[in-house]
Amino acid sequence: MTAPVPSIPEKTCLVTGATSGIGYETALGLARAGARVGIVGRDAGRTDATAARLREAVAGASIDVFLADLSSQAEIRRLAAEVRGRYARLDVLVNNAGAIFDSRHLTVDGLERTWALDHLAYMLLTLELLDLMKASAPARVVNVASMAHKRGRTDFDDLDGARRYGALKAYAQAKLGNVLFTAALARRLVGTGVTANSLHPGVIASGFAGGTGGWFGFGWSLIRPFLANPADGAATSLHLATSPEVETVSGLYFSRCRPVPTSSIGRDHDLQERVWALSLRQLGLSV
Repeated sequence: MTAPVPSIPEKTCLVTGATSGIGYETALGLARAGARVGIVGRDAGRTDATAARLREAVAGASIDVFLADLSSQAEIRRLAAEVRGRYARLDVLVNNAGAIFDSRHLTVDGLERTWALDHLAYMLLTLELLDLMKASAPARVVNVASMAHKRGRTDFDDLDGARRYGALKAYAQAKLGNVLFTAALARRLVGTGVTANSLHPGVIASGFAGGTGGWFGFGWSLIRPFLANPADGAATSLHLATSPEVETVSGLYFSRCRPVPTSSIGRDHDLQERVWALSLRQLGLSV
């Protein structure tokens, strides 16, 4: 049973990975709360269908469609420019899009795709929209991470898995990246009126493993019917996006709508700054 979502009329929110699973339920919850909601998807037909589904579920809902392949830095920059052009304000950014892949693949930018999609995309889209969010303050950045970050290590000698790739290893490394990024970002946002928090949504019956086959994909298909539903998975994202209780809370990691400790590595200040600097270089930005 999910908690009621506070009403947030006049707020504008953007949700990535909103065409299914937790992302869809997050967008649905925000629309029910009265917000104007931008949904980001990769496929035009599927994203338009999602917008129609949201409008049918919530009478009078204001839903905007944005298209982007978030594994591409050029696409993210184009998306951010479109958001800035369409919205006079942005109150909430929910970085939700992500996936796990059972084979190693490089993006158009020459980066391992799990790291590019699940970590760098969060960082680049946030930084591209940060001035708009500061001008809209109070505003909130919500980063959907995972308890998998506790298994994560940042392998600076083989970040892209060229020597040894594993689906869970790459995913855990990227989710650790979310936690490290959130903490480093929160420090830089002090005094701006913008907060940043990360979260574990739970182990949810979503489509996040859709990019896998082999033993992992088979195993996921077996356990999926026994997992929590996406609406429960969206509860913590919605809490961080809307609750007055966390309006000024920043730099924390949440599970089941409560702050909980990250791994000790996730709390490593030096590592946070090292990954921040590395990520900026990979994004072609100044350190």
